[in-house]
Amino acid sequence: MTTDGNPRAKILVVDDDAEQAMAIKAILESRGYVVGTVNDKASGLEGARTESPDLIILDVMMEGRQDGFEMARELKKDPQCKDTPILMFTSIKEKTGTDFKSAAGDPSWLPVEGFLDKTSDPEVLLAEVEKLLAK
Repeated sequence: MTTDGNPRAKILVVDDDAEQAMAIKAILESRGYVVGTVNDKASGLEGARTESPDLIILDVMMEGRQDGFEMARELKKDPQCKDTPILMFTSIKEKTGTDFKSAAGDPSWLPVEGFLDKTSDPEVLLAEVEKLLAK
């Protein structure tokens, strides 16, 4: 595991849509990343704490409409996880009409380092992952 952008970096994908999670996993594994997937907030919190990923890719709307927002805030308050970068990868704008991207980085509301719409091209996703791992 590494945080310097090395393709062996460990990434945790948290998304309740199993097909979406597997698609993200396939894209990332094609570049040599080690990828784990979970499908809910509770499993995501546990995975973040036990697996110590280099990056977390997080959906917003899972069991609850704000699970991803809540999870991000919990992780940033956790001494063990607070420095792990989070990429919010969501279709919330498409589903709600509200664009939360401008709030990304707000330490109290949306403490994430990156924010992408699920409609983004896989190359855009990979570029964002590489950027966040290089920090």
